Amino acid sequence: MLKTRITEMFGIDYPVIQGGLMWIARAELSSAVSNAGGIGFMTALTFTEADALRAEIRKCRGMTDKPFGINLTFLPTLRAVDYPAYIDVCIEEGVKFIETAGRSPEQYMEQLKSAGIKVIHKCTSVRHALKAQKIGCDAVSIDGFECAGHPGEDDVTSLILVPITADALDIPIVASGGFGDGRGLVGALGLGADGINMGTRFVATKEAPVHDGLKQALVGADERSTRLVMRSLRNTERVLHNEVVDKVLEIEAQEGDTKIEDIAPYVSGQLARAVFEEGDVEKGVFSAGQVMGLIHDVPTVKELIDRIVSDATDIIRNKLANAVG
Repeated sequence: MLKTRITEMFGIDYPVIQGGLMWIARAELSSAVSNAGGIGFMTALTFTEADALRAEIRKCRGMTDKPFGINLTFLPTLRAVDYPAYIDVCIEEGVKFIETAGRSPEQYMEQLKSAGIKVIHKCTSVRHALKAQKIGCDAVSIDGFECAGHPGEDDVTSLILVPITADALDIPIVASGGFGDGRGLVGALGLGADGINMGTRFVATKEAPVHDGLKQALVGADERSTRLVMRSLRNTERVLHNEVVDKVLEIEAQEGDTKIEDIAPYVSGQLARAVFEEGDVEKGVFSAGQVMGLIHDVPTVKELIDRIVSDATDIIRNKLANAVG
């Protein structure tokens, strides 16, 4: 067991979190992470209706008796989202932990906190983390520039962002972006974090409900295999490099202001869903992190977490102890 403020807050064995993964973080993956000693967060917006999320929560509870949570991402979508309805379902189903992302959860905090829910907010800067602490979030997940998905617009890597966030905050912090093995866990703890959040690494596991072709693409990629799209819209997203991504970048490079309508046919979430289901990585744009350089196999979730914890423990007990004599 590795004891930190995060393991104590969630009641878990290891400070390893599987955060929100659109279309992917469902009962199969999140329950496997929780059963292996970490904590999994299912993504609410994978489900078009709140009652569909309710069914998935019940399914997950049938697959694990360990803690798990729900991710709520407040980003612009092509469909109207009734966030209070999703929160009501979480409350009614006894969910104790919610990960928020995309925008400040301030307008929903009273609804969440009055139900006794612990809130961990995903941030990409110290200023946003300080705001999360101020409005009552119980922890923050701080995303370095290496991360998959939306790294913000400041381009600060985890090596810098984690320690300056740890210096600035009193609440627990989770390091996110570039973490995929025991060395990363030890590094995050050494930088002042209370745990790590992994997304891309968990996609390349047996339990992740995606096509094996995508998993093998992650294994075959390296740390140079990502690109940044939507920078012109100040909604930057780190994605796996493919032909569709090149088309998006070509559009963004043209003279004149790029509008979301110009690239919407290429960055549709439905195209990403098709990639996950069919394994054709040239079919759409989907998030992936630079951590792909550390992905060399497709283990079970338990094998992955056991390896991370074993390697981290060995480093702490042996290599670091020997280094100080």
